[in-house]
Amino acid sequence: MTTKIPYSLLDLAPVPEGAETADAIRNTLDLAAHAEDWGYHRYWMAEHHNMPGIASSATAVLIGLVAQATRRMRIGAGGIMLPNHAPLTVAEAFGTLATVFPDRIDLGLGRAPGGDGAVIKALRRDPMADSFPQDVVDLLEYFGPEQENATVRAIPGEGTHVPIWILGSSLYGAQLAAHLGLPYSFASHFAPTDLEQALEIYRRKFRPSPWCQAPRVMMAINVFAADDAEEAAYLRTTMQLAFARLRTGMPGKLPRPTRDLDGEIGIPMRKAVDQSLRISAVGNPEAVKEQLRGLIAEHHPDEVILTGQIHDHTARLRSFEIAAQVMQEL
Repeated sequence: MTTKIPYSLLDLAPVPEGAETADAIRNTLDLAAHAEDWGYHRYWMAEHHNMPGIASSATAVLIGLVAQATRRMRIGAGGIMLPNHAPLTVAEAFGTLATVFPDRIDLGLGRAPGGDGAVIKALRRDPMADSFPQDVVDLLEYFGPEQENATVRAIPGEGTHVPIWILGSSLYGAQLAAHLGLPYSFASHFAPTDLEQALEIYRRKFRPSPWCQAPRVMMAINVFAADDAEEAAYLRTTMQLAFARLRTGMPGKLPRPTRDLDGEIGIPMRKAVDQSLRISAVGNPEAVKEQLRGLIAEHHPDEVILTGQIHDHTARLRSFEIAAQVMQEL
């Protein structure tokens, strides 16, 4: 029997074709309010830059807006791309959020740049620098107990104990999360190749810490749910198209779905995209329920975070509503 586990939601504030960023942000606030009513445990947003189809680049700002529009759901970053920022500025931003919204703010940290070489240059990053492990440790200290004699203090920030998660799509994040004794979220929704090995390494090497006494795994799953199975498959073509365009260097706004996916991107590209997106549940409520049950039984996550790029906002709402109903039944 599958044990009931928390289910959360990852939102990139997608900007659909035919819409603007203001529409995307309004849709995010609307989805968050519904998600809270549907029992979602967390609502996370991710940092991306220079992407016409994603409006969550100023992630901490958007987290504040979503926290203001909700009442009890945890709100956080899934994640902040830490190499883009000085740890102190991250601590002050999330410390401010945690001060205004106590015990509701999460901070997931990623090591990727969240953009291409031009973005790295625009952010004034050193592409050769890699201080991620030390930066994570610095953040843990900034959020820790007050240290009046410290040379640098995060104010707001110190004493807020904002929970830090390590995000990953490879073995590196699993090893670091295990070494530091932090919870771990794997990006299986777009990079499933190392999923099994990463979770095995994390669980085997985990060292209990003041922040986490036992391994805690969050697994990301795409969901494309509709009352009709054919409609769900049609909705999914939006994300398949978006990934194909990204792979061919043509990112844009979130595409409209298509009835002829193979004709638009070709069968070889479709196979490659589907391989990347294979950790997905697609179909009517019963089919989605069985697919989620199978993924949970296979990988034993402590929590799942559901996502899914769907062009039509009403259809996106319905998909996440069905997903919530299914998770409550499992």
